[in-house]
Amino acid sequence: MKHPVANAIRPKTTRGAAARVTWSQVTAFRLSGHHLLERAPARALISVVGEMAGAQAQVLSAAQISLWARVRDLRVEDVDAALRERTLVKAWCMRRTLHLLPSEDLGIFVRGSARRAEREIRWVRGRGISDRVLEELIDAALRVLDQPLTGRELIERASRSLGVRTRAIRGEGWGSRTRVPGVAVGGLTFPARYLLHLVGARGVVCSGPSRGNEPTFVRADAWIPQWRDVPRERAEKELLRRYLRAFGPATPSDFAMWTGIPLTEAREIWAREEADIAPVSVDGWGAAVLRDDLHELEGVEFERPPVRLLPYFDSFLLGHREREHLVAMRDRKRVYRAQGWIAPVVLVDGRAVGVWAHAWEGNRLRVGVTKFASISRRITAGIREEARDLGRFLGGPNVDVQIAFR
Repeated sequence: MKHPVANAIRPKTTRGAAARVTWSQVTAFRLSGHHLLERAPARALISVVGEMAGAQAQVLSAAQISLWARVRDLRVEDVDAALRERTLVKAWCMRRTLHLLPSEDLGIFVRGSARRAEREIRWVRGRGISDRVLEELIDAALRVLDQPLTGRELIERASRSLGVRTRAIRGEGWGSRTRVPGVAVGGLTFPARYLLHLVGARGVVCSGPSRGNEPTFVRADAWIPQWRDVPRERAEKELLRRYLRAFGPATPSDFAMWTGIPLTEAREIWAREEADIAPVSVDGWGAAVLRDDLHELEGVEFERPPVRLLPYFDSFLLGHREREHLVAMRDRKRVYRAQGWIAPVVLVDGRAVGVWAHAWEGNRLRVGVTKFASISRRITAGIREEARDLGRFLGGPNVDVQIAFR
């Protein structure tokens, strides 16, 4: 029986005879690349974040659980310590969404996905803002970000540097209607978050330490010890390699979706590296992997894949345009929800067999699982084992698990 993705559009990838592999091999390869077959030791935390190509972190607690799912005996304190020590940082990169990333690799992820930020540059130009005014705005923002600033401070200091006024504007993402300050330039008003997206096309900025509930932002070279920048073309090459190591086999269309850059530009990056990319046929679906990884893909296997509880926005669920390999079509809307929300899933054999949620009642952690269909006793036992370890990770001595059908 063919895997559902085999019936999808079969885009062209690379030239040459395609190696034939099975969906079982592909699943094992991807799970292994994400450390979801076997958890890595806690000492490998930073390298795991890089190998999974970043942990999406709009919700920091979800990013922490993503790392728990991949790192053995991890504690929340370990992630917090890595942020304090600046070996991990938060920054906008792929799809202009917030990720947890290794600080030593930040240039690769931000510069490598900067073409997504260029879309915002083009939008501003289309509204009549000249290149000179636009570059002055970006330069002013980068200058003042030599220390951690809140969004309000960024707007005030950039406006002062430019000699322009601030102006209140409604809304700054996720449907918010709160009035926030912005830099008023050329008839447009740029709130902090949008200004930071523009800055992402030219510089590398990351999050600094929060001040209460307010995030701060700072230039990478002013924040990360021994900062190493990366030229864009080299960063794009390395980002594609990171992507294929974590999500291959894949196509240029998948890479474009994951990075958020236009498909024509994703194909351009892909074409530059074509000599290092090998075509594969997965039950008739044409895709590709790094040539260096082909032997591993052909040899990888698993007997009894483990159960994993993946949180909101887990990176494993975000790497491909087609998603039938992850969840049955009838259940897709229960995972990929409205307004870009990705639900927490119970992952077995690389596929979602249910969704889950957790909540505290006093010192007791309650984990509720809604299964999509009947599951075996082994999977049920795996869910309970994972829930108990999640309780350890979150600091809860008592864990209750409820499993219901739909």
